[in-house]
Amino acid sequence: MTTEASDRPKARPGAPLIEVRSIDWVPDNERHGRLWHQAPLWFLGNFQYFSIPIGFIGPSMGLSLGWTVVASVLGIGVGTIFMAFHASQGPTMGLPQMIQSRAQFGYRGVVVPLIATLFTYVAFNVVDTVLLGDGLGSAFGWNPALIAIVAAAGAAALAIFGHDWLHKAFRVLLYVSLPLMLILTIGVIFGNAGGAESSTQYGFNWGAFMAQFAAAAAYNITYAPYVSDYSRYLPSKTKSRSVIAAVFFGASSSAIWLIVLGAWLAIRLGATDGLAGLQLAGNTVFVHLGDATALLSAMALAATMGMNAYGGMLTVLTTVDSVRPIKPNRKARVITILVLTAVWYLIASTITSGAVSTVFSSLTLMLYLLVPWTATNLVDYFLVRKGHYAITDLFTPKGIYGAWGSRGLFSFAIGLLAEIPFMVLPQIGPWSYTGPLAQALGGVDIAWLVGLLVTSVAYFLLSRSLNLAAEQAAQVRSDQQLGREKEAATAGH
Repeated sequence: MTTEASDRPKARPGAPLIEVRSIDWVPDNERHGRLWHQAPLWFLGNFQYFSIPIGFIGPSMGLSLGWTVVASVLGIGVGTIFMAFHASQGPTMGLPQMIQSRAQFGYRGVVVPLIATLFTYVAFNVVDTVLLGDGLGSAFGWNPALIAIVAAAGAAALAIFGHDWLHKAFRVLLYVSLPLMLILTIGVIFGNAGGAESSTQYGFNWGAFMAQFAAAAAYNITYAPYVSDYSRYLPSKTKSRSVIAAVFFGASSSAIWLIVLGAWLAIRLGATDGLAGLQLAGNTVFVHLGDATALLSAMALAATMGMNAYGGMLTVLTTVDSVRPIKPNRKARVITILVLTAVWYLIASTITSGAVSTVFSSLTLMLYLLVPWTATNLVDYFLVRKGHYAITDLFTPKGIYGAWGSRGLFSFAIGLLAEIPFMVLPQIGPWSYTGPLAQALGGVDIAWLVGLLVTSVAYFLLSRSLNLAAEQAAQVRSDQQLGREKEAATAGH
């Protein structure tokens, strides 16, 4: 798990232009992250075009503006809690999120949730590419194919430069876009953005409410597999509650803001494309405000694609390393990112469904797949092992966590199976599915809540047989070894 001397980043100041670290442990002397960077990173992560169509989901099923707001606020609140608690693992562990998951699933067994996680990254970037092509094509008349190429290239470049540059790019985009979006929102509130009462009858129904709730919850839960990837450079003494608070308020506030704005655009402006609706509302407030806001929102989404590519790279390298140990160097990072870019671009070029259905379908699938993993990981970290791990043993199948973690794998499987009767899968091409128990509930989707409960209880009960006392010796050995590595790294500078 150590890096070669020639591949080690230099101590601060003077970090390398292209990040060196990938799936390896980050020593304390390289922990240059700052707590205040977390809030703007995750604020902008949701302060972009993808958030707006989520507000279209409830209204497209007849849900009123008020009830869409309630469902969205509740959903974002629930989903962000899970996301934020994962973020607190970064400073403690100094590892990418999915490497840490080897403690629950085993060195090789972690490949199972890794497949679900990789699907999330690719699906997000496929949907983002479709949204950018549709949105910028509708708003400015640009060629969707060219947009997809430019967005893919920009996202790949940002992911290749890595952690520090992603943070910087997000802060710059936030500083520029925030004032414009604030002015537009004030215009909406005071009636200067146009809009009128819709002739469509909106109201309340449980199916639409739970669909909006689930989509909003899924939005930030899907960040869970890589949120700690961006907190792992924080000093190890950073307080967990501080990280949780920064990530929670950053990620939730922007998501709620734009989802609610999206619901208003759908109901009061009759918008069918979020970016075009944003442009129309802004330009109604004053000339070119909408043009600038829409363009910056699209750029923020492209930057988020870079974040997804970075997380996808870590997931692929973790998967490969779980099968055959590799040296996680710059070359491996760059090649992996380029391959992922080609994959999501090619898939996106075949998507023909509308933006709202594409967003809803992808979020629903991601939620079903990730909930059993997030439940297992959080129960292990906060209730079972309580943040105490032998880090060096996460990098070998012969360590205390073994090659296959039967407790984690069984809990994941039983949680996923428990969801199936309750699933309400939206139309995906010619195919859709509503489970028998979901039909009995009138089409209300509670599958992910069932999966969350079943997985959590299963893993907690199965983990009662763990010999945590025996793991303490391995933790001491690991800490000593990491201490020697840190001293050697420091001496090398």
